[in-house]
Amino acid sequence: MNLTEQTVAGLRRALLEALGRGVAEGVFPPEPIPDFAIEVPADPAHGDFAANVAMVCARAFHMAPRAIAGHIVERLDLTGLPVAPAEIAGAGFINFRLSADYYAGALAAVLAEGENYPTGPMHIGNARGGALGDSLASVLEAAGYEVCREFYVNDAGNQIQKFALSLEARYLQLFDPAVELPEDAYHGEDITAHAKAFAALHGDRYVGADEAERRRALTDYALPLNIAGLERDLARYRIHYDVWFRESTLHASGAVAEVIEKLKQTGHTYESDGALWFKGSDFEAEDFVLVRQNGIPTYVVPDIAYHYNKLVTRAFDTAVDVLGADHHGYVPRLKAALAALGVNPARLKVVLMQMVRLVRGGETIKLSKRSGKAITLVTLLDEVPIDAARFFFNLREPNTHLEFDLDLAVEQSADNPVYYVQYANARICSILKNLAAEGLVARPLEAAALTCLTHPTERALIRHLAALPDEIAAAAAALDPSKITRYATELAALFHKFYNACRVKGSAPELADARLALCKATAQVLQNVLALLKIEAPETM
Repeated sequence: MNLTEQTVAGLRRALLEALGRGVAEGVFPPEPIPDFAIEVPADPAHGDFAANVAMVCARAFHMAPRAIAGHIVERLDLTGLPVAPAEIAGAGFINFRLSADYYAGALAAVLAEGENYPTGPMHIGNARGGALGDSLASVLEAAGYEVCREFYVNDAGNQIQKFALSLEARYLQLFDPAVELPEDAYHGEDITAHAKAFAALHGDRYVGADEAERRRALTDYALPLNIAGLERDLARYRIHYDVWFRESTLHASGAVAEVIEKLKQTGHTYESDGALWFKGSDFEAEDFVLVRQNGIPTYVVPDIAYHYNKLVTRAFDTAVDVLGADHHGYVPRLKAALAALGVNPARLKVVLMQMVRLVRGGETIKLSKRSGKAITLVTLLDEVPIDAARFFFNLREPNTHLEFDLDLAVEQSADNPVYYVQYANARICSILKNLAAEGLVARPLEAAALTCLTHPTERALIRHLAALPDEIAAAAAALDPSKITRYATELAALFHKFYNACRVKGSAPELADARLALCKATAQVLQNVLALLKIEAPETM
């Protein structure tokens, strides 16, 4: 448990004990205590924590909140808690201010744990989706979960059929230019490159072959190259998956047919116009087709089988999907099918990710998959540093649209958020190096030696350092890594404010030592947070 959690838990316990004393003395009636909140006030002038316990007890006690607060404070024992005496504010809020011991303890914890802060040793596409999912996995690991990163390869179904059709058309065009490329085919340059490479190996051998044989040969050749290329490109992006799960294995193993039979046995399917339907309306979703009139399952069936495999066969506690916002209507269907199969749909968490708008020179870059002129991950990383790409794609909540400014991503200024954060770390490293050259070296200090850090900017910075465990927990709970990029940006800003207001060199020796320790702790946390996002923390810039 981190220091902030310990403090809040201690305050809650102290308030409940004070209420108990009031009941024992006859000041309060023996009524159940309603749940109350201990929160950080919006205005720092009101303290560091505020409890609404007096307000929520007013009805049960038939007493004015401020009178209740007075009786509680009279009986409040804060021994051992790093807070100053409680204050009563407004209609009856009980406010608390953190003491110097809290700030000293929080800073000492960062210094002691180093790169393991805040979690301690563990014992337990698309570009935005990749960066978001990978960073989210790191956040979940830091929050204490055991995580498996998995990529679901759609190597079966309509997409592969279209892939085969596109390859076939480009291959045949090499021998007969009159062959037309279907309008709904893939027009990318990679399709043409695969067709040419295939022709270089096999010549016109497959021109007169059976259509199914020709498409199968082209797909068997090109698909592994695409997957290997994707794995290579993602590795460059610092993304490595533990498992590459192929959809085709679900068909080959009979899992797709099996899940159809399981759904039939639940009694939630029916036939209409020769097709097999799932009765989603039994689970607050729309009815949808499982098997078409031609006997071919729809695209959602392998996905149901995949999630059944993950949550039942392989027994993961929770599955987290990172999907495009266009899957909004698909999620209720998937959850309904899982519920019918006896799987708690709450075990499937879905992060719906909005689109990215690329901007250069203030103008939106028009993208077109059909024309083959879309900016790919590879071309993006040729133009934008990997650090910037990973940071920018996690700047906003997943369910909000993201404007990616290509010019800003390469700009070396405080306007570029990743540069701003990295510069803060480099600035601290430079400060420590320069001061060391003058004989001022950060050295291990006991918590008591840190109680002299009382300047408002020092305390604001330490409060933010201490908040990291809570920010990680909140990001994990919300499945939102943008909370971490915001934390890093705010940390950089708070350091600059502190260092501009508080001198290290020229201060009294004890204060200089404590401020050096604060600089070192800030650099450590910046490095830890950037490592969480797989972003480099350069020591010079």
